[in-house]
Amino acid sequence: MKIKILSLLLLLTLVVLPLQSVQAKGILEDGKLIFGDNYTLKEGEVLDGDLVVFGGNVTIEDGATVNGSVVVFGGNINANGSISQEVVAFGGNIQLGETAIVNGDVVLYGGNLDADPKAQMKGETFTNVDAPAVPAIPAIPAIPGIPSVSTAPSVPSVVDFGGNPLFNALNVILRALAIGALAMLVSVFLQPQIDRVSQTVASQPLVAGGFGLLTVFIAPFAIVLLVITILLIPIAIIGVFILILAWLFGTIAMGQEVGERFTRAINKTWAPVLTTSFGTFMLVLVSGFLGMIPCFGGIIVALLGLMAIGASMMTWFRSRAPQIIPPASPMEVIAGS
Repeated sequence: MKIKILSLLLLLTLVVLPLQSVQAKGILEDGKLIFGDNYTLKEGEVLDGDLVVFGGNVTIEDGATVNGSVVVFGGNINANGSISQEVVAFGGNIQLGETAIVNGDVVLYGGNLDADPKAQMKGETFTNVDAPAVPAIPAIPAIPGIPSVSTAPSVPSVVDFGGNPLFNALNVILRALAIGALAMLVSVFLQPQIDRVSQTVASQPLVAGGFGLLTVFIAPFAIVLLVITILLIPIAIIGVFILILAWLFGTIAMGQEVGERFTRAINKTWAPVLTTSFGTFMLVLVSGFLGMIPCFGGIIVALLGLMAIGASMMTWFRSRAPQIIPPASPMEVIAGS
C-alpha cells in the first residue's frame, strides 16, 4: 500500500517532545490534522494534502476533492467526492456514495464498508485484515526399530506471527487503545496519585530509571527465595502482580505528562481524564511502533518501562516530604514569649 505510514509515525512523535504547534504544515504539508472534532469538506472545495482525524467523523461532499489520503482513528468516513490516494479507517465505518471516487486503496480495521455499486474504487480493498493462519505441524517420522538412530528428527517450528508487520502494527494499536481506556478509568479514581508519579518521573527521570533497574534486578532473586520456601509462594505471586501494576501505573503517569505537554503545544485545555487517556494512548502507540525496530527499539521500550516502574516505586515507598517552616522574626519570638 502507498499509505504514508512514516509520515504518520513522525507526526505521533511530536507528542513526546512537542516543540511547536502541530498544525498541518511540515509533516502533512498543506493537509489537515484534527483532534476530537468532525470535519466536512463541502461541495466545490479542494484540500491539497492528507487529512488525518483522531476521534471525529469525516464527510466529503459531492464535488469536493482531497488531493491526498484520508485517515481516521476512532471515527467514520462518509465520502461522495474524489480522493486521490488512500482511505483508511481504524475503529470506524467507511461509506462511499455513488459519486465517490477513490484512486488509492481502501483499508478498514474494526469496522464495516458500505460502498454504492456506482462508487469507483481504483485500488485494492482491505477490510478487517486477519493474521495468517498457522499451518499444522508435520507429523514426526517414526524411528525405525532395528537400526539405531543417533538423534531423533526435529519438529519443524510453527510459523511465528512476529514476521507479519501488519499483524504487529494492529497488535500495537489495539494495545494502545486498551491501555488508553484503562488510563481513563484509573484517572477518575486515582488522579492525585497519578499526579505525584508524573511529577516524579518528570523531575527525576534518571533517578526513576535507576530505581526501576534496581527493582527489576532484585525482584527475581526475592521471588526465587520466596518460592523455595513453598509456604510463601502466594507472596511471590503478589510480588509479581505488584511489579506489573507498578509498570502499568507508571506508564499511565508518563502518559499524563505527554498529554499535558501536547495540550500546551496546541494551546488547548482538556479535562484531566481526557488528557491522561489520550497521552497514554499516544505514548503506548509510539513506543510500540518504536519497539518494532530491531535492537534500537527494544532499548527505548526497556528504558521507558524502567522509568515507569522506578517512578511508581519511588512514589509509593518514599516518605512524605517535610514541610519547610520559615524562621520566626524577632518580634514574633518576643510576642510568643
